[in-house]
Amino acid sequence: MFKLLKYALYDIVKSRFALLYTLFMVLVAISIYQVSEDMSKVSLSLLNIMLMIVPLISAIFATTHFFNNLEFTELMLAQPVKRRDVFLSQILAVMFVLSLAIVIGFGVPMILWGADSSVLILLGIGIGLSVVFAGLAFLASVLTRDKAKAIGISLSFWIYFSLVYDGFVLYLIYSLADYPLEKPTLALVFLNPVDLGRIIMLMQLDISALMGYTGAFFQDFFGSAKGILLSSAVMFVWMILPVSAAMRVFKRKDF
Repeated sequence: MFKLLKYALYDIVKSRFALLYTLFMVLVAISIYQVSEDMSKVSLSLLNIMLMIVPLISAIFATTHFFNNLEFTELMLAQPVKRRDVFLSQILAVMFVLSLAIVIGFGVPMILWGADSSVLILLGIGIGLSVVFAGLAFLASVLTRDKAKAIGISLSFWIYFSLVYDGFVLYLIYSLADYPLEKPTLALVFLNPVDLGRIIMLMQLDISALMGYTGAFFQDFFGSAKGILLSSAVMFVWMILPVSAAMRVFKRKDF
């Protein structure tokens, strides 16, 4: 599998996507640092950009990479190579490149301009979202042989988790404002990796007071050891489930 992984990484580097993506992240981070010297505001700005851009880029790139290497994948499947190794080599290469771009693109400017401990959480959220949406993109890709349809499904995942889901949650909270919704809202947060990453980061910036009683409840939960472990476990589940589902379909798919 390591030879397949090495080839997949070489193929991605050759496409220059990793370099362009990393440079884009670096320019975004530097631009934000030039505007403000407040580390909390910088972290919040980087978070907002990350929550929109990282899932979108991850979904599109992972889908495009899968179909661009489809002929190579079919060739490897005709060889005495395990399907699991072929699948994992492709998706791990994509995840590694996307994660490395975030670590370098956001991490280096943070080290040069200064950052607090929240930088590690911010980078962790970015890596987690990259893995989640790369997994969802591969799941969409193995479900159909049509590249355009697969990209459409991947974009649908991004639109749903980044835009539609929040609208649904806000409507639910507004409609049931007379009822205690702290625990149900917490459960709804766990059902969306983007919202989960957003809440975890916001709790580290000490701005929960702006969110009223619900913010205080979240601060109490996510600030505790139990809350940190549970939220980390849920994010890990989000990282594993799409990959596991995609690999199961890939093993049974007739290419």
